[in-house]
Amino acid sequence: MKVVKNISLKNLNTFGVDVKSKYFVEIYSEEELKQALNSGEYSNHQKLILGGGSNILFTKDYDGLVIKNSIPGIKLLDEDSKKVIVEAGAGVIWDELVKYCVDYNFGGIENLSYIPGTVGAAPIQNIGAYGQELEEIFYELNGIYIDSCETKNFNKSECSFSYRSSIFKNELKNKFIITSVKLKLNKNPNVNLSYNSVKKEVEKKNIKQPTIKDIREIVIAIRKSKLPDPVEIGNAGSFFKNPVITKEKFKVLKEEYPDLKHFFVDENNVKIFAAWLIEKCGWKGKRFGDTGTHKLQPLVIVNYGNASGKEIYEISKMIKSDVKTIFYITLKNEVNIIN
Repeated sequence: MKVVKNISLKNLNTFGVDVKSKYFVEIYSEEELKQALNSGEYSNHQKLILGGGSNILFTKDYDGLVIKNSIPGIKLLDEDSKKVIVEAGAGVIWDELVKYCVDYNFGGIENLSYIPGTVGAAPIQNIGAYGQELEEIFYELNGIYIDSCETKNFNKSECSFSYRSSIFKNELKNKFIITSVKLKLNKNPNVNLSYNSVKKEVEKKNIKQPTIKDIREIVIAIRKSKLPDPVEIGNAGSFFKNPVITKEKFKVLKEEYPDLKHFFVDENNVKIFAAWLIEKCGWKGKRFGDTGTHKLQPLVIVNYGNASGKEIYEISKMIKSDVKTIFYITLKNEVNIIN
């Protein structure tokens, strides 16, 4: 374990924002993590845990210690005739875990294919896509409290999962570091066709009995067609969450906007597509200097090359202001802003 000073984080965040960290260390085990946390030299400095850098926006240099969590490893922990428990290190690339599970025909994770980031970040965000949510397959996780270095195991109920959120994004933000995650998957999987675009692709391809491998390939193709590749253009995927509003408020908006994109969460609440709101405000493909929204997906704010984190953040605030003014809906950030 080696701590370096004043390192550029440009290649460690998918926005490609060129900021520096005062101190930086990359860890590959729980022991190295404890060593970094116990170092008296950095005890008074703020600390930031960095995974794949795919859901973070730096607005300035980081005056503290960045810990790059690269704990590796995927292993099969337990199984019976129906279920299997798989454990992965927090530093494993999320899609590598998905591929591993699909290759072994372990179902329940395939619709979450091609989501950027690491395994450790998945529970923090309670990631979800195309009709599947992480919490549905989550079993438990291990981690360490930053201040005390005490280890702790969290089961599902203790994680306080909600839409794109968890206890690690709220009460335990910057207080707890995830070191490994365990998932409970199906050995005899049934494919999930609850998301309309996935179902349409299965029908279009005339796949009579789709497998989880078919679903994974379809999801990857859909994501590639809708979302820009961070390797080609800086971005962190969806910048905002899809807002949930009451059915009463939805009825009022639906009268004024008959084409309002939505789906019903339950009998009292409706989820509105943030991309639709942003596009209706005239933001699709709008550009200011080196930043703006993507030409095909207004939910994605991009860095065309040399935008600063502050410039990207200002664009996000302008979008939120316009949506609030026109629709009386407050968008919430999905991306973690580091001010």
